[in-house]
Amino acid sequence: MPKLSDEQELLRQEKMKETEKRLVREGYKYIAGVDEAGRGPLAGPVYAAAVILPPDIRLDGINDSKKLSPKKREELFDEITGKAVCYSIFSVDEKKIDEINILNATHMAMNGAADGLSIKPDYVIIDGNSIKNMIYPHETIVKGDAKSISIAAASILAKVARDRYITKMAEVYPEYGFEKHKGYGTKEHTDAILKYGVTPIHRKTFLKKLLEGGK
Repeated sequence: MPKLSDEQELLRQEKMKETEKRLVREGYKYIAGVDEAGRGPLAGPVYAAAVILPPDIRLDGINDSKKLSPKKREELFDEITGKAVCYSIFSVDEKKIDEINILNATHMAMNGAADGLSIKPDYVIIDGNSIKNMIYPHETIVKGDAKSISIAAASILAKVARDRYITKMAEVYPEYGFEKHKGYGTKEHTDAILKYGVTPIHRKTFLKKLLEGGK
């Protein structure tokens, strides 16, 4: 994203607060944004985060976490966790993903993140088009991580937390290059699986076609 002037950045952030401002007008006070990271990888947990931000917060450069550099995500992670009213990060591991499927595991992670907030939200806004078993009043927003500052903040917390975990796993399983691909199905990663086998952190249900083709 090109560098914006101070005024342009403020206007951009105010636009990202439109959903939150509408909900405040409707009488809600504690509005949580929720997003996930890691639905697609072949290895590791799916992570979700929930965050309640103060209405007047300023987070320069905030956006959908996928549009930010790793360095900017790390900077914003520290800023968000320092300025948030409260936040929560929750993960569902690869064994549970294999047991209940990735969609259900993602919903479990999102619900777990919302439930983990130290202040219970009045309303939850969630990235995507569906959620199961959310006990709080809520709505889903397609591409919400680019439209809502709260969801964008949650996307950054979830992404950074997952990346930190999978980078640690690179030390445990150095042959697989987890620090580079973060568990996604790159050629380097799939070649390593075919050469060295499946690790305990791989999602076995994600590997059936690969392993059948590699026989």
